[in-house]
Order: sequence, then C-alpha cells, then structure tokens
Amino acid sequence: MFSPEGPTLRELAVQALSSVEHGYDLLAPKFDHTPYRTPDRVLDAVASALADLGPFGAGLDLCCGTGAGVDVLSRVCRDRVTGVDFSAGMLAVARQRAVPEGPAVSWVRADARALPFGPAFDLVVSFGAFGHFLPRELPGLFGQVRSVLRPGGCFAFPVVAPPRPGSLGYWTLLGFDAAMRVRNALWRPPFVMYYRTFRLGDVGRELTRAGFRAELRALPEFGRRPDGSPRARLLVARRLS
Repeated sequence: MFSPEGPTLRELAVQALSSVEHGYDLLAPKFDHTPYRTPDRVLDAVASALADLGPFGAGLDLCCGTGAGVDVLSRVCRDRVTGVDFSAGMLAVARQRAVPEGPAVSWVRADARALPFGPAFDLVVSFGAFGHFLPRELPGLFGQVRSVLRPGGCFAFPVVAPPRPGSLGYWTLLGFDAAMRVRNALWRPPFVMYYRTFRLGDVGRELTRAGFRAELRALPEFGRRPDGSPRARLLVARRLS
C-alpha cells in the first residue's frame, strides 16, 4: 500500500491524532509516496477530458496539496495557474515541483471556505479533497468556488463509482468512516476525513443551488461496470451567470 519512501505506521498515527492542517503539514514530505495522492492515471484522464472543453484562460487547483492537479491545469490553461491549500507543509513541497512548460504558476495559502480571490478564473479543479468537508459545508464551499469563477467558467472534478454494497471495498470504506467517527468523538482536535459523505445526488443538488449547471462525462480510460455504468466520470459544473 505504501512505498518504502512513504510514512511509517508511527508517523501515520501521529498524523491521525492531529488536526487536518497540522496532520498534512506532517505528512507533506512523504505524501507523494502514499495512496492518498491522486494517481497519474486519473490526472491524465481528467486532462484529456478537459482538453475537449478548453482551452481555458486562468485555472485554480482547489486544495492543491503537493500540486499534482496543477500539472493538469498547466496542460489545459493558457494564461496562469494557481494552487491553493491551507497546509503550509503541502505548499512547501508543491513549490519544489518541477512545473512543466506553460503558464505561470503561483501558490497561495488559504482555506477553501474563504478564498482570497475575486472572479478571476475560468476553470477550477479539485482532486481527492472533498472528504475533508462535512455535508453541511458544501453550500458554502460551492459558493466560494462560484465566487472565484468568471461567468461561464467551469468547476470540474473526477468522481468514482461507489463500491457495490457487500463488496470488500464497501466494507472497507464503511469501516474507515466508522473508525474516524469514533476517533473524532474521543479525541480533539477532530480530523475530518470521510469517504462516504460526498454523495453524488446531494452534490448535484447543492451545485444547482449554488448557481451551476452540472453534467457528468464518462472517463473511458476506466471502462464500465457490469451494469454498463462508467467506473469513473468527470463532473463538470458551469457557472450560469
């Protein structure tokens, strides 16, 4: 699951007993050697799908972590790219990345729930961060995204089909979320990281309320499930006005 360069069990335990921000500060130097980093296969599929919708002007990677999503934006944006995250440690690693040729890249430390930008972006992407937001926070989060997009701009992120009920993946995610709830009931500060709270139906409704028109596009690189539905899709939400 983890490469030899990844964190030790002790380091993971210390992170898990920290706040979200401090936990990621601790994990940052080894984050890219964990399964929590979005796989290159996903990044490439999203970049390919966005290329069909672009090109875009300015792009923002929301909750950018060590900056893997910025590489996607650099492929589809012409003007400039910004990565924003509230972990100073993750941003420090991101700044050391070898950024591919393309638009200028900047890094900003800020909370996604209070973004320090005006409507300056044509595309916002996010990868693997939504488990850190409780369902009640989604309206505010999506409102923030809308506020930094120009009219007609896009908010895009990949979504993976949930595991079949009763499967190993289903029980694994259920067990992880249950353990996290117990941890947060017994220990402070809380570490918000849940895999089963970001439900697609709820997300679609909140995006509509926030002023987006959302659509799902299959990511063909991942094939289809036995019932014919895509294994992975790109949700593209366009700001209406």
